[in-house]
Amino acid sequence: MAHSLTSFGIDQLSVRERLELIDQIWDSLPEAVSPQDVPEWHLVELAKRRADAEASPGEGRPWRDVLASLRAGP
Repeated sequence: MAHSLTSFGIDQLSVRERLELIDQIWDSLPEAVSPQDVPEWHLVELAKRRADAEASPGEGRPWRDVLASLRAGP
């Protein structure tokens, strides 16, 4: 069954509501996922990011930390 933004009404949500929905979807994913459940291009991107992280340790921040700092404001 194919789904789209319009079939779920996501196109009618505000940016804030969409971001909240992304957060809810992300939180609903299991901690462990079988590789066959992940699209190949995701695995390729993960391998690339791991290589980048190994080449530049300490750079970057976890998304949740970034989000927390944005919520805290300036």
